Formats: sequence, C-alpha cells, structure tokens
Amino acid sequence: MTSHTTSTIERARAVLAGGCDSPVRSGWGVGAPMFVQARADGAYAYDESGRRYVDYIMAYGPLLFGHTHPALVAHLDDLARHGFVWGTTHPEEIRLAERIRTYLPAMERMRFVSTGTEAVMSALRVARAFTRRSLILKFAGNYHGHSDLALLNAGASAHTHDAAASGIPDGVMRDVVVARYNDLASVDALLHGRESELAAIIVEPIVGNMGYVTPIAGFLEGLRERARRHGALLIFDEVITWLRFGPRGAQARVGITPDMTTIGKIMGGGAPIAAFGGRADVMAALAPDGSTFTGGTHGGNPFCVGMAHRVLDLIEAHPEYYDEMRALAERLAEGIRAIFREHDLPYAVVQHESIVDFKFRAGPPNRNYDDALAADKQKYSAYYAAMLERGILLPPSQNEVMFVSTAHTRDDIDATLRAIEGSLERAAHLRS
Repeated sequence: MTSHTTSTIERARAVLAGGCDSPVRSGWGVGAPMFVQARADGAYAYDESGRRYVDYIMAYGPLLFGHTHPALVAHLDDLARHGFVWGTTHPEEIRLAERIRTYLPAMERMRFVSTGTEAVMSALRVARAFTRRSLILKFAGNYHGHSDLALLNAGASAHTHDAAASGIPDGVMRDVVVARYNDLASVDALLHGRESELAAIIVEPIVGNMGYVTPIAGFLEGLRERARRHGALLIFDEVITWLRFGPRGAQARVGITPDMTTIGKIMGGGAPIAAFGGRADVMAALAPDGSTFTGGTHGGNPFCVGMAHRVLDLIEAHPEYYDEMRALAERLAEGIRAIFREHDLPYAVVQHESIVDFKFRAGPPNRNYDDALAADKQKYSAYYAAMLERGILLPPSQNEVMFVSTAHTRDDIDATLRAIEGSLERAAHLRS
C-alpha cells in the first residue's frame, strides 16, 4: 500500500463513518487495508497509482458487460437532456415494465424503486398486507439488503450475529424466523404452531451471498408447497440472479413460479434501479388500488429507466454474450480445479454460468450457511492479499463469489490462474 493510499484512507476515516459507505469495502472481512479505486475500464480496476487489477468483484454482480461498455456509457446526455428525475409516470417506465414481464411473467404487476433493499422491504410489506399476517421466514446466509428484518443472520458481509448491537429491535426479531437453506425439516420445525402467522417465505432461489449455493432437489418445490398450504406467499430474491442467469432468471432455471419477485441494479448495468412485483391480486394491495403505501421520488426515474432499456437492448442484440461468459467461467473453474489437484487441496470449485466460487473448506460445495461459516477465514485473508499483490481484485469477503463479464478475456483468465498458482505456492499455510 502506497503512502498516497494511506493518506486517502486517513482522509476517508475522518469524514466517512468507518472510512467507507459499506463495511465490506473497508477490508475488515480479510483483515486488509481498504482498496482505494481511482477508476475502472472493461474488466479492470485501477488504484491511485494507476496499477491495473483484473476485477472479479464487478460491483458485486451487476456489471455483466464490465465497466464502461460503450453501449451503456456513450451519449449519456441523450438520457439526461430532459431531466434525471420527474416525479411523474412516463411511457418509458411503462415500456420497461412490459419488457420485464415478457421475461418474468410471474411479475404480473410491478413497481420500480432504487435499490434491492427497497425492493425486498416493499415486497415484504405487501406480503404482510395481502395476508394480514406478520411472520416472515428467511434463510441464514441469504442476503436481502440492509433493512432490519433482512439483516438477521444474513450472508454477504453483514456480520449481524448480535442483533441488539446491530440496531435490530426485539419486535422485529419476534416477526421473523431464520431457517437453514436446503433443509425443509428446519423450515417445518420453525413454523410448527405458527403456520397461521406466516405471511411469506423469502429466499434466494440460487444463492450468491454465502458463496455460491444451489438448491438441492425438492427444496424449492417444498417451499412452494408449504407456502400454498399455509396460505402464505413465496418471494424469490433475484437481485443477483436475474439477467446474470439470463433474461428469464433463476425461476425459469429451477422451474418454480414465485408469488413475488425482487430484482435489482443489474437491470441498469449498475445504475440505481430495482423493482418488486408479483401476482396482480397481491400487488393490488398497494395504493392507490389498496391501502398499502410504497413510493419514492426516484422510483422509475427516466435516467435509470433509460439505462435499463440499454441493458436489455444489448442483451437482446447479443445473446451470444452468455455463451462467451460461460466459456470463460468454465475455463477459470477448470483451471482452479487443476491447480487444486496438483497441490492436493481438498476444496470444491463451483461454476454456473458466469459465476465461479470456492471456499477454504474441505469437502463438497456449500449447501447452507453452516458450511459457509466453517470455511477458513485466515486462509482466505492470506489468499486475498497474495492475489491483490499479483494484480487480481477479489471480493474482500469469503462470502462473496467471482463474477465474470463480457469484458474479461482468455488472457485475463490465464493471468488469474497463474496468480492463483503463485498465491497458493507462496502461502504454504493455505494447505489443509
């Protein structure tokens, strides 16, 4: 770390709480100094000295096309010339909703907001209003933003083991139960005697916030059946998975239709736009048709809506992008597996579409948050630091995953594999 960066961090800590706007950026998850970024381009992040790093954070998922794709950043004045925000309904937000519904027919009605946190918070309020119940069931290791309820035992970099110290009121904790992902017996045990209180089950259908975790056979089907049986709603949080797994999202992959869906900033190429939606009768609980309020001045603002149209235009014009990203991710995953075999390391490498992940835990891939918590944090911290020295920017938290974009190249993948080889060889203590 340069003296220039040290000075920047000191300045940040003097004016920003904790020196950052999101704790994971501080480096606390890996015991490392904060990475200070000066700019970005394509698949690369640059620090203040101008050094280039191959970026696998990709803003934690939404940058399908890397940083600064020309189709997204060119002629931004065309989007801004009539204003950034109006506070009124306009034809382009209607058209965007129509386009989204084409791909996600479960979102019969929707409402735009600015962030995934807002989308989840709003969906839960609607679910409670529609069912006239309060209890929410969620899963440990699933991250649904930073509202009070969502943070309990959340994945990503939340670290909210002590709810009281995290500012989460007792009343909130009474209205939520946290089950083990991929464990229907856990769901049944927690709901026993409280079935009539259940408003909704919210779940990441494919998880990207405790590492990459896929649902075992029958798990999501079991949630769908239990929600119906108990008169509750099933909510899919697709803030990471929609568009990352294709325009039809994870719900098409798993063959389960949720009652409500939340989607996020990936639709705007990283711009602050999100949405929640679902069955028409459920969404009718919202004012002005119903009595439930959600709203905000920036919801559906013309600038971010315009960015979302650009993203969908790009995806529709280049369906081959998904094959290209998948091929790169497969090359990366196979290369990591080969390195692990060579070094006799017992870690499972998982890859699906453009996501690649492994954890410093012997055995099969993660199936729940208990598995994720069993991974060796010290090993990841040493690995993170060694990779950063070699010009590879990884998430500063082992709960995250590596995201590949259309901007990454085979040369980037090969450079990454060489860096992994060198990092593992140098850090002998990484061996199990």
